[in-house]
Amino acid sequence: MPETTVLSASDPRNIESAAQVLREGGLVAFPTETVYGLGADATNATAVAGIFEAKGRPRLDPLIVHVADPREAARFGSFRAQPAGLLMERFWPGPLTLVVPRLGAIAPIVTAGLETVALRCPAHPVARALIRAAGNPIAAPSANRFGSVSPTEAEHVREQLGGRVDVILDGGPCGVGLESTIVALTDPPRVLRAGGIAVEDIEAVLGPLERALSAGDRPLAPGQRAGHYATYTPLDIAGDGEVPAPGERVGLLAFVPPEQAERFAAVEILSRRGDVREAAANLFSALHRLDRLGLDRIVARPVPETGLGEAIMDRLRRCAAGSRQLC
Repeated sequence: MPETTVLSASDPRNIESAAQVLREGGLVAFPTETVYGLGADATNATAVAGIFEAKGRPRLDPLIVHVADPREAARFGSFRAQPAGLLMERFWPGPLTLVVPRLGAIAPIVTAGLETVALRCPAHPVARALIRAAGNPIAAPSANRFGSVSPTEAEHVREQLGGRVDVILDGGPCGVGLESTIVALTDPPRVLRAGGIAVEDIEAVLGPLERALSAGDRPLAPGQRAGHYATYTPLDIAGDGEVPAPGERVGLLAFVPPEQAERFAAVEILSRRGDVREAAANLFSALHRLDRLGLDRIVARPVPETGLGEAIMDRLRRCAAGSRQLC
């Protein structure tokens, strides 16, 4: 298996080198404000097939297409629905993905054969520079093995996909730390995944939204499967009364500084000041650190489900379900 090249995203020459890899049909992991993405040219079906192979991802699971600016998105999706303009003006560039009728040259493998496409304009300057340099939109799920904890640092990508991708662009830690919120512009619009923009903020623009967060037999968007974002260490969500049994090595994932911390083998605190945005940014990195320790299990304390807390709890519930499947 060939080695993966890691390049600093601070050098514009490295961004151009990574773009050349994409133009030649290769795979590039790159930073966004949400998590690191595993990218391929969205118009090249063979290249996109490499994403599914590298991740071990089912081909019925559609991918998000990343564009450099909102105007480019109109080449690949139909934004006639009135909410589209409101949401693009308010939240793009940013951690919001819009699912709309598919147009243009996007390879059918990207959309898993659906007549819709998921489009996002990322806010991260490296991601946008890479898309522009590549000359085509980039199809990119999170840069991790399918169903595992998402990567928010280049090292997370190397640990899971080293040797499976051509280049990792290291742009440092991701600022948001949760995948994008996904909204389908159906009639009425529906939230398909809670994420880096609080659903309440979107509802402040559009009014109350339906939620369709479960996949059923066929996902309409990424991250809808029950067992997702999973640690290899079993994870349970439990309140303050849950403490380790004698001789048990348990890690604690706490929203704020916990009581009885000394009873745990390792403790990760998401936000010492109780800030859900800070907690969201720290979530996946904390899970990665706990998962490396060879613990018997991880206990996660609940987070208030307001703002980004809804997305954090969505990830923890899916992580708990997925970690049990891996046991």
